[in-house]
Amino acid sequence: MKLVYGTTNKGKIGFMQKRVERVGIEILSLDDVNAPKLDIIESGNSPLENARIKAKAYYNALKIPVFSCDSGLYIDELDDSRQPGLNVRGINDDMDDDAALAYYSGIADEFGGKVTARYVNAICLVYDENRIFEHMGNDIASEPFYFVSKPHKKREEGFPLDCISIHIESGKYYYDIDGYQEKYLEADDGYVKFFQKFLADVHP
Repeated sequence: MKLVYGTTNKGKIGFMQKRVERVGIEILSLDDVNAPKLDIIESGNSPLENARIKAKAYYNALKIPVFSCDSGLYIDELDDSRQPGLNVRGINDDMDDDAALAYYSGIADEFGGKVTARYVNAICLVYDENRIFEHMGNDIASEPFYFVSKPHKKREEGFPLDCISIHIESGKYYYDIDGYQEKYLEADDGYVKFFQKFLADVHP
């Protein structure tokens, strides 16, 4: 089955495709389907509400099955007034990769070189006018991890904060853990289960 991923982030498209190709889903980009450029206002109060807003907007424009994801970022050391929450890249989503990296490594530096963070994630898939599938739960949330002030030398476009992310248990950058990404992709995680349930529901 082919599904459109309602995002302009090429890194996220590639990562999700690797994750779900084993369940028989081919992910198409917005460019693949000549989607119009939409000015979507993410006015929700949670990652799930924002994922729903984006997925419905793209479905209404394309009239083909489409899904979108959204995240909230929370840092233990910050008080409520400074939590990134839904505004991971700023209130107007105006931070590019370099600006986001500088901002969050600066926060780590402010607290002695590292802070403890976690992502809350959500997904919404609009299959047709009557069938919408969505999920936000611990099985698609990140594990707690550290942001540090010193970036790893490796960078990936679309994922600027990965280079300042440290695995708490090992104390290593995620990039330095042999086979970590492959093990993560092979895991029967919440996203895989979400798409498996979706396929079972639309093709029982």
